[in-house]
Amino acid sequence: MSISQPGSKEEKSDQIVEANPLASVASLPCSKFLTSQHGDTSFPEGPVEPATLLSEVKQEPYNLPSQYEWTTCDLKSDDMCTELYNFLKLHFGTGQLFQETYSMELLRWALCPPGYYQSWHIGVRVTTSKKLVAFISGVPERIRVHDEVVKFAKINTLCVHKKLRSKKLASVMIKEVTRRVHLQDIWQAAYSLPDIRAKPASSIVCHCEYWLRMLNPKKLMDVEFTSGGHDKVKTRMTIKLYKLPDAPITPGFRGMELRDVPAVTGLLRNYLRQFGVATDFDENDVKHWLLPRKDVVHSYVVECPETHDVTDFCSFYSVSLSIDKNLEYKTVECAYSYYNVATKTSLPQLMNDALIVSKQKGFDVFYALDVMHNESFVKELKFYRGDSQMQYYYLYNYRLRSALTPSQFGLVF
Repeated sequence: MSISQPGSKEEKSDQIVEANPLASVASLPCSKFLTSQHGDTSFPEGPVEPATLLSEVKQEPYNLPSQYEWTTCDLKSDDMCTELYNFLKLHFGTGQLFQETYSMELLRWALCPPGYYQSWHIGVRVTTSKKLVAFISGVPERIRVHDEVVKFAKINTLCVHKKLRSKKLASVMIKEVTRRVHLQDIWQAAYSLPDIRAKPASSIVCHCEYWLRMLNPKKLMDVEFTSGGHDKVKTRMTIKLYKLPDAPITPGFRGMELRDVPAVTGLLRNYLRQFGVATDFDENDVKHWLLPRKDVVHSYVVECPETHDVTDFCSFYSVSLSIDKNLEYKTVECAYSYYNVATKTSLPQLMNDALIVSKQKGFDVFYALDVMHNESFVKELKFYRGDSQMQYYYLYNYRLRSALTPSQFGLVF
């Protein structure tokens, strides 16, 4: 069996399909779906190709090389979830100094939302040893595009064993997940990438940037996450610059509870109506995606002390970066801004409270995409642009008349 050498052209071409945290996938097949031109008003906005009869969808899985076989991954099984965790830890985005690691709890949160299809959690095993060597996943999501709510498949993690990246497993896996999505009568997909693929750029509906804010600057400099760790004067100045208050300053700021779900759902739905593309949340979605889960997602509300109405909401989720060859620290703990709604409190003040509680919880750095209204707080709260932190969002088999700016975009993967 021919194995590509590390760093070879074949390996890089297959490795590049891997993702930023749980948010990306390689360009999906059927290029005719991706060649529509934004801004060409001679074409209607909406699906590029109509749905076909389910009986016409390929009923059997695509063929793999003879030494491999498909497997459907049951993430409710602790054994399966542990196997997937270990596989991703070894092979997802390898070759980096700081390596994303996804806990079992985070995997279940990201891949098992209400109405998910276990058949969309697709693995590839070696036929003889049954060893897991590849994985791709998708989850269903209702996305509002302007005034129409459409069922989409949100394509998530794609990972191939680092020694098998010349075998072109990724392209077969993408075709297979597309087939299984079509079997559920879903014909559109959403996905994001950290770069532009060799597909027409018109398939991009929005491109955004990550901004980051240091919470524990000394640690970040010590592990060379950012520069300056060997300069004691610069270290002291940086610590002083990024110092935060000891406690949130907004009256009524507290952790979200189950009783807050209806109010948070109403806040989110009203807020997201203003964006051209946004998730269509209902209460079941809010329960899953936004109720606090230990070491996964952290959500806070502002309850008016006088009326007890919930007026504001903020949230972030957590991803650990493992550090290679550091004797003092094993991980960098990252908080990622999720959904935030400010109606009575200013958004900068609300997010400053989010920074404070994330620092209290032991996070080292806080990330935020410049989507929705996030640009209004990043500079004021001392965020700065990350290196190579661009994110491109695509819609598959859905045409927009024009691409959106980040401030018109209401999706966070």
